[in-house]
Amino acid sequence: MKQVNLRICRTILPLLLGLFLSVGVYAQNITVKGHVKDALGGVIGANVVEKGNTTNGTITDLDGNFTLTVPQGATLVVSFIGYKSQEVAAAPSVVVTLQDDAELLETVVVIGYGSVKKNDLTGSVTAIKADEINRGAITSPDQMLQGKVPGLLVTPASGDPTGGATIRIRGAASLYASNDPLIVIDGVPVTSEGGAGMANPLASVNPNDIESYTVLKDASATAIYGSRASNGVIIITTKKGTGDKMKVSYNSSYSLKQNTSTLEMMTGDQYRQYIKDVYGENDPRLGMMGNANTDWQDLIYRTAFSTDQNVSLYGNAKGVLPYRVSLGYTYDQATLKEGDNQRANLGISLSPKFFQDHLSVNVNLKGIYNRANYPNSGAVGSAVDFDPTQSPYFYDANGNIDTSKAGGYFNWINADGSANTMASINPLSQLYDNYNVNDTWRSMGNVQLDYKIHGFEDLRVNLNLGYDLARTEGTKYSELGSILSMRNGAQDYYENYANNNANTLLEFYANYNKEFGIHHLDVMAGYSWQHNYVKYDNIQYYNNDRSNVYLDNPTDRKEYYLVSFFGRVNYSLNSKYLFTVSLRDDASSRFSKSNRWGLFPSAAFAWNIAEENFLKESDTPISSLKLRLGWGQTGQQDIGIDRCYAYQAKYTQSSALATRIPWGNGYIYTLAPNAYNPDIKWETTETYNVGLDFGFLKGRINGTIDAYLRKTKDLLNDVTTPMGVNFSNKVISNVGDMENKGLEFNLNFIPIERKDMRWTINVNGTWQDTKITKLTNNPTPDYLGVEVGANMGGTGGYTSLYSVGYSPYTYHLYQQAYDENGKPLQNVLVDRDGNGEITAQDRYITDKSIQPKFFYGIGSQFTYKNWDFGFNAHGSVGGYALNRIKMNTATSYSDDYTKGYLNNLSPYCMETGWTATISEQQKYSDMFLENTTFFRMDDINVGYTFDKIKNWNGKIRVAASVQNVFTITKYSGLDPELTAVDGVDNNLIPRPRLYTLRLNINF
Repeated sequence: MKQVNLRICRTILPLLLGLFLSVGVYAQNITVKGHVKDALGGVIGANVVEKGNTTNGTITDLDGNFTLTVPQGATLVVSFIGYKSQEVAAAPSVVVTLQDDAELLETVVVIGYGSVKKNDLTGSVTAIKADEINRGAITSPDQMLQGKVPGLLVTPASGDPTGGATIRIRGAASLYASNDPLIVIDGVPVTSEGGAGMANPLASVNPNDIESYTVLKDASATAIYGSRASNGVIIITTKKGTGDKMKVSYNSSYSLKQNTSTLEMMTGDQYRQYIKDVYGENDPRLGMMGNANTDWQDLIYRTAFSTDQNVSLYGNAKGVLPYRVSLGYTYDQATLKEGDNQRANLGISLSPKFFQDHLSVNVNLKGIYNRANYPNSGAVGSAVDFDPTQSPYFYDANGNIDTSKAGGYFNWINADGSANTMASINPLSQLYDNYNVNDTWRSMGNVQLDYKIHGFEDLRVNLNLGYDLARTEGTKYSELGSILSMRNGAQDYYENYANNNANTLLEFYANYNKEFGIHHLDVMAGYSWQHNYVKYDNIQYYNNDRSNVYLDNPTDRKEYYLVSFFGRVNYSLNSKYLFTVSLRDDASSRFSKSNRWGLFPSAAFAWNIAEENFLKESDTPISSLKLRLGWGQTGQQDIGIDRCYAYQAKYTQSSALATRIPWGNGYIYTLAPNAYNPDIKWETTETYNVGLDFGFLKGRINGTIDAYLRKTKDLLNDVTTPMGVNFSNKVISNVGDMENKGLEFNLNFIPIERKDMRWTINVNGTWQDTKITKLTNNPTPDYLGVEVGANMGGTGGYTSLYSVGYSPYTYHLYQQAYDENGKPLQNVLVDRDGNGEITAQDRYITDKSIQPKFFYGIGSQFTYKNWDFGFNAHGSVGGYALNRIKMNTATSYSDDYTKGYLNNLSPYCMETGWTATISEQQKYSDMFLENTTFFRMDDINVGYTFDKIKNWNGKIRVAASVQNVFTITKYSGLDPELTAVDGVDNNLIPRPRLYTLRLNINF
């Protein structure tokens, strides 16, 4: 019997085991049918993935439903932008209700003297996280903002690495005073007088240290800064220490820079043949020509190199001292064969808290060393003009370079051995015989104490002590015996100079912030004191002889003070109705006591329409909707450090040889009175703003639209004075008004939002129109305005005007005359006044300027698992430039050869067919005015992140990018994006294309 049972067990057990195994196999997977919803119903496009297996996932359909097969016992991760991610156990039927992400909705935005939840903003403010910006070879923070913010126009520096970008927020608000925005770094306003070696004030902060940007545009947002905010405000917040253990981040980039284009000029062979064809075999110019084919543009340019190295250490020492230390080095060559910029940055940030987190201390210290080797941009124009038939060098009888003649570089020399001062200069001479180098040491920082009152935590007080110190030392000279020294003659100086700047700041404010049920009150009041002191040392040695001092003026000092009282009240009702009122009372030492103080108020209202029940309870794709209205006034007193005492009668000590009197063994320097105006006062800008913030489909489509009107009154300008009234024929006065209006938009799209894939698109654009509405207190019928811009040579005057009804720097030109075939007639201009001759009165105001009518930016970022790909582009429409290079090459004929030199020709002269020297008036013809509309692909970048390297917890990102990829434009010059405010294209160092490799290591 036992044997029978044993046999049965032996037979049945394998069958049962097989049955259980097969059941187990079928029981491993489960099909989940689920529904994802929020407070309004089904959520479309929510991500549902198996936890730990991101390749197994799906998205919800139009009704919020999904189906997904996962292993038994698996966990589902459900996520959607704007909501908290949720994890649920897999089951045949699942219902998931997503909750709003409170952190996202309450994102804090840094504003003047405090911060506010993004949802509670009332002004026109754009906040950007630095980590969200595509990175190529970034050497300055302004490059990170280009094309990113509506209303913010960043014109990058040319190919000169020592130059700085031009930044404008909502156009120009002044004619004479500064139009640069106020830049605040960690609570310290950065001055533009940081030293001659730092043309770009933003270079004082390492781009890798930046946490976020906040751009304040309308007066309701900027008015809290009062005296310095007429041109908008850019607030930069740097990174702080986080976490517990020390972490290390290393970022590096290596770039090759290459010019993408040069101007088309004749080769030596083409030039010789052209002269023969047009003027005959016996033309005297042929006897002056050499046998070479020299491409001067090719000789002055190179493939340049730049690198950026940064390392940072951050953490929280023993849990009580958050810290961050960073060190950076940048080396940036110019594509001209001489010129580079080197910068070293040191940053230290400490942010401990004491007394149960009631006292917050923020210490920020930055040190910068900058060495600028300035390229001589004059070589760009000379490379276009110089005779291509000549060899670059003088040679002796043995075929060696003859350094006894103009330093060895071929130049046009008179029969007596002196320099021909009318001729172009050999561009190699300009590069190698010119020395202009300076070193800048700069330190800036602050200590900020923020204390929440014990027992009354809704009230806190904040003290900010800041400084910005800089010293620049530089040397300029031309090599003795060079053509530069020969042409300068007795005016050739060896110059040593030094600038010292000390900017100190004290600010104190109190802030009361309290919730009363559905009421929220935020009240702030404070005081600000700022002192800026600048000292110039300048020693020039006569004719490069250091034993003979030509000018010694080490005591030129200037300073100014700013004192302010300010306050702001923010009130919101049920987070639906938001009110902001601010007031700032400023005093500037740049004005007399009677005009010293300026009062600048602002007010704003915002309505969070999306919080209303009629939208909350409706079936609508609207996820956010806010209407903003703002008004305010801001002031302008930044008339330049050299105009600190423009309201005072003062004398200037002479320095020139001709105005000093020999006395004993030395000299007595004479004193000259300066023009002054005791009545100058603040410029005041009044701004009206209406804006709409919106979002659809849970924020996957969001954006803003703003319309603004800015009116500036009491514009400061140089006004002509009658003889004998003042000590100059011009004096600065408050005489003008200007109006600036515009429309801005910003659109963000998230077409794809999944666990391992995300695609974002950003588009922004700005229409703007600036007009001068008043320019003088006593206009006459024949008064056109103030001549400004460039002098094109001779007695022609200037290229532009400040004129009522037109934009600043509107071109003021002659109208070109054409034949019946549309070909321009040489030295024939339109006689607009009909008096039978061409005079200055025949010029007309063109209604065109360098300022575009519309500018825009486009950016996109796509990530898939560990890969990322992005691009950025920007462009503008409606700007114009006066092509001076084209004007210089418009004619094939010149009597220059009778003066002992030749200049190269452009193929453009074949189009004009002109056979005579152009007149001075012809240089101001509107035929040289060109549209600069363009589209530029700024950068394309791709990267891969290694985040699972065995047991190592660090990450490595390797990336490559191309910058300045291509430009689409009809402009015939080197680059349609000019840095010159007057719009005259001349000697622009080309912006190169950069090929960059980046390495980022975080551990």
